[in-house]
Amino acid sequence: MVKILLCFGTRPEAIKMAPVFHALKATEIDVKVCITAQHREMLDQVLDFFEIIPDYDLNLMTPNQTLNQLSCKIVASMDTVLLEYQPQMVLVHGDTTTSSMVALAAFHNRIKVGHVEAGLRTYNKISPFPEEINRQITGRIADFHFAPTTQAIQNLEDEKVNPKTIFHTGNTVVDALLWGKNKIENNQIDSIEELKQKIDTTKKIILITGHRRENFGHAFQDFCEALLEISKNSDVLLVYPVHLNPNVQEPVKKILSNKENILLINPVSYPEMIWLMQQAKLIISDSGGIQEEAPTFGKFVLVTRETTERMEGVDQGFAVLVGTNKEKIVLEVNNFLKRNSNFEHKSNPYGDGKAAQKIVEIIQSLT
Repeated sequence: MVKILLCFGTRPEAIKMAPVFHALKATEIDVKVCITAQHREMLDQVLDFFEIIPDYDLNLMTPNQTLNQLSCKIVASMDTVLLEYQPQMVLVHGDTTTSSMVALAAFHNRIKVGHVEAGLRTYNKISPFPEEINRQITGRIADFHFAPTTQAIQNLEDEKVNPKTIFHTGNTVVDALLWGKNKIENNQIDSIEELKQKIDTTKKIILITGHRRENFGHAFQDFCEALLEISKNSDVLLVYPVHLNPNVQEPVKKILSNKENILLINPVSYPEMIWLMQQAKLIISDSGGIQEEAPTFGKFVLVTRETTERMEGVDQGFAVLVGTNKEKIVLEVNNFLKRNSNFEHKSNPYGDGKAAQKIVEIIQSLT
């Protein structure tokens, strides 16, 4: 029997790998899941929502752990898992430390690697940091590349990757989003009901997220100052689930606490984020996943990054890069609110909700 091991460690990876897991479970393939638990609590929430029970839980995170310490632990710990299970292929996702180090561990054990969400690039090794290099490392190791877009395919071909190993699948984030949307529409979720009591939906909701390392410091303070300026518009309500990182918490609390038209809330679960995106008039975010998800709901995103490996949304008018420049962010928000952009009739450039099934069919043809 063909054996496939799915490995991931963060909440975004879990969301995007969940559809692949369920698609594999519907076949004759033997599939197991290994998690490193880079994001412990947030990861567990997603696993529960998508009804996934890991077969191997490495539980490697410790307080104040460096990327090098985590990398060493992942490579060393994977030997035991790979030796015990002996899969024909390991599937990793995207651009995390888990992805690159698990791929390296599989390569050292001469096990084939499939890279889900392959080929995204900025070609700026410090933006996003450390994700750009993680993704390139994984791409050099991978035997099979499941690319979400034609631009991702072009990037891989430009890097001389064998075209026969590259497959255009779309992004599984859309599969997960549609699955999640259906679940919350057909089930009462208490935490969403609680959110409804906090949020005044008669106002124009602007959903905020921010957590990127390269924005910490003065850039993040400028970002917060921009939000404070935007909040002076009495027609809007800024809803900001604040990341737990102290580099985020400290400036947010200092600049944005107890301000009119700003609602600071704790980090939200995946179903809560789906609901918030649906309510939003506009999204301001540095998240890669939100750039991919927002077009499904017809939402415009101001991307608070200098670069993005997801230019498809920018090219098709779903997003604009604003960095953390206060004046630019405020200007773009005001311009958007005036023009009232509408994307209801434009399809999501990142996928059609069938990516996981395409990936599984390709795996079946390869094994």
